[in-house]
Amino acid sequence: MLMRAAIDGDSVAYRRLLASLTPVLRSVARRNCARVGLDGGEAEDVVQEALLAIHLKRQTWDTDRPIIPWIMTIARNKLIDARRRKGNRQSLPIDDLTDILAAEGDDDPTDRRDLDRLIDKLGDRQRDLVRSLSVEGRSVQETAARLEMSEGAVRVALHRAIKSLAALYRKDSR
Repeated sequence: MLMRAAIDGDSVAYRRLLASLTPVLRSVARRNCARVGLDGGEAEDVVQEALLAIHLKRQTWDTDRPIIPWIMTIARNKLIDARRRKGNRQSLPIDDLTDILAAEGDDDPTDRRDLDRLIDKLGDRQRDLVRSLSVEGRSVQETAARLEMSEGAVRVALHRAIKSLAALYRKDSR
């Protein structure tokens, strides 16, 4: 009923639909991430990708058919996509890399300026996370407490920030 109203242009119904789907998708993603070899931090990415796909493909839903199988198919496909992207790579807890991320060395001042310039292009939250964990050498626990986030959310946000930095670096390198 909500999706039909949303397709007809009812934005309130559409927001209610997405709000009601999010916890269901989150539960499905969390439960299935471990089953397919993904860590729990990737569940939120799967949820966001599924919600985006639902948004982009909502006009393709056959209104004569039940919506739940259509939504669960999208969620399953996003989970499969996430697993394929991971490939055979191993993930390490960020806490195991704290010494490496915070390592002091013979920094080239030019490299430091380039890094600062890239970090400054990030959003406020991502910039704060990267500086806290990588530049200042704070722990995930300290950063989570300071930013009033869970440790898992800090790890996920840091992962996204690093991906953003890599994209910015590639863009600047051209």
